[in-house]
Amino acid sequence: MAENKTRQTDVAVEEFIASVEPKAKRDDAKVLDALFRKVTGEEPKMWGPSIIGYGSYHYTYESGREGDSLRSGFSPRKAKHSLYFMGRYCDDATGKKVDALLAKMGKHSTGASCVYVNKLADIDLDILGEIIGLCWDAMNRKYPPS
Repeated sequence: MAENKTRQTDVAVEEFIASVEPKAKRDDAKVLDALFRKVTGEEPKMWGPSIIGYGSYHYTYESGREGDSLRSGFSPRKAKHSLYFMGRYCDDATGKKVDALLAKMGKHSTGASCVYVNKLADIDLDILGEIIGLCWDAMNRKYPPS
């Protein structure tokens, strides 16, 4: 069975954030890091070359494929920040609450498993904090921390 491409690494989060370009994305990454730390209570780890993850969980699909992934996190990409809210998909109630908050959060787009934000000035950070908290709680219910 193939291994996950995105795995936790030993790269220091602070070093990675210091390397983010342009400076505006780096400054936003510092704000996002502080917010995720505050809401999750977790010290971040790097996942792959560019994802900053908070917490981890082990999953097993019906197919038998299993692995480890981050519970929540973000990647400060050049074009847009990618925000990972795994808890959005844990249950319908959480998904609906997150969707309602996203509608009020500000300028963003969504993908299969990500929310994309160009710059933090475009969104309400209090609402983003609520979303992180809702998704974090949903993940903890579905995948209790060990």
